[in-house]
Amino acid sequence: MNPLLRFIRFYYSASRLPEYLAPVLDLGLRLFLANVFFKSGLTKIKTWDSTLYLFNDVYQVPLLDPEVAAWLATGAELSLPVLLVLGLFGRFAAAGLFILNVVAVISYYSELSEAGLNQHLYWGMLLAVLLALSRGALSVDAWLEKQLRK
Repeated sequence: MNPLLRFIRFYYSASRLPEYLAPVLDLGLRLFLANVFFKSGLTKIKTWDSTLYLFNDVYQVPLLDPEVAAWLATGAELSLPVLLVLGLFGRFAAAGLFILNVVAVISYYSELSEAGLNQHLYWGMLLAVLLALSRGALSVDAWLEKQLRK
């Protein structure tokens, strides 16, 4: 066999190996993002007076009463990360956190530093990856899907 052909076959066989890491990477992304948003929710609930002040006087959340926005954001930051970690309705959780992240940037844009904006863009891209590409093999969703096929 031609050495070049052998090399090409080896390359394409070896290049499939990283695909086996996809479920672990998916879980890692879910854990990382859940940690970020859950900690933010804990901070909001621990300092509720400050949270209400921020939603009333600093953040410019469109279309919502500031107190309602504070409750919704806090509830989302405490519940959606749990779903994300478990991989239960994982794409729903990723979509919810993605929307929350976009609203946070819109509401707080004038106060965000370049580093803060980059951080939100980074989180948004990772959430978009989970939303679009996540197969969630290490998730409750994968287990439930197998059970439903039976």
